[in-house]
Amino acid sequence: MGGGHPVVVQSMTNTDTRDIAATVSQINALAEAGCEIVRVAVPDTEAADAIAKIKPQISLPLVADIHFDHRLALLSIKNGADKLRINPGNIGSESRVRKVAEAAKAAGIPIRVGVNGGSLEKEILAKFGGVTAQGLAESGLKNIAMLEKFGFGDIVVSVKASNVPLMLDAHRILAEKMPHPLHIGLTEAGTPYAGAIRSAAGLGALLSLGLGDTIRVSLSGDPVAEIFAAREILSAMGIRKFGVTVIACPTCGRANIDVAGLAMRLEKRLALLTTPLTVAVMGCAVNGPGEAREADIGVAAGKSGAILFKKGEVVRKISEDEIEDAILTECNISAG
Repeated sequence: MGGGHPVVVQSMTNTDTRDIAATVSQINALAEAGCEIVRVAVPDTEAADAIAKIKPQISLPLVADIHFDHRLALLSIKNGADKLRINPGNIGSESRVRKVAEAAKAAGIPIRVGVNGGSLEKEILAKFGGVTAQGLAESGLKNIAMLEKFGFGDIVVSVKASNVPLMLDAHRILAEKMPHPLHIGLTEAGTPYAGAIRSAAGLGALLSLGLGDTIRVSLSGDPVAEIFAAREILSAMGIRKFGVTVIACPTCGRANIDVAGLAMRLEKRLALLTTPLTVAVMGCAVNGPGEAREADIGVAAGKSGAILFKKGEVVRKISEDEIEDAILTECNISAG
């Protein structure tokens, strides 16, 4: 993580961690969707103990999310957590943070300092008159310094807020003042539709500045949707390529096929294909042939069917009823 390695896609379970079967099932679904690190809430000792039973059943690195009670961090380390996420501002005295840092160092696992606009220290809020970018960055730097004072340097940092401009400013301030990897995300982004748009605006801006070593798109609902949104953001920015990207014309009165319906069905049916491919679904002869020719696989529809393209070459003419199956067949051949 960091140091020129690819940006890592993260998510967090929304199951009760104490429900081991449900948590394992969700983690494995996240892994299948392309998640690379997963975080679980650890609100009590039963949840911390569950880590020992969850770990053997999953393939992803497991992060224990700790608040308020440093003993839960120590127990999570004992039970095999691969990483901790703590907010030192709410975990108690420096002596408690020292114990966590020493245990994590002994276990050889990193700590994410997770600063959040909703849980800033009271003195930071008083100093800056509320939640500000400067306050978020100062909290992050303060807590990094605390861990470093105890000889711990394997640190990842996040400074999250639900306001996009605020989040951007906080990251820019922080990145100028410390060398550690950044976990970026817009916290409490919202529902899958609106939250993905807000996250794309904020995270895309950070990524364009070269900021971000790990990424989470925080959406309400099934966390698998977070993975697809994160992958799409990274793909759109040209940072990483994941599976199939479906491009489709916005449609107009010239469209000869149901472009929107076809594109959505293809996205769903090709969602778990891991080979990077671009598929173009074009509804008419104006821009259709050009866009379809530039894609790995594409169709340009006309009044009497469509032309199927592959790697810039015409494969054959097909009827409207054949389009979906033809694209699926070509994608699976290309992926194989």
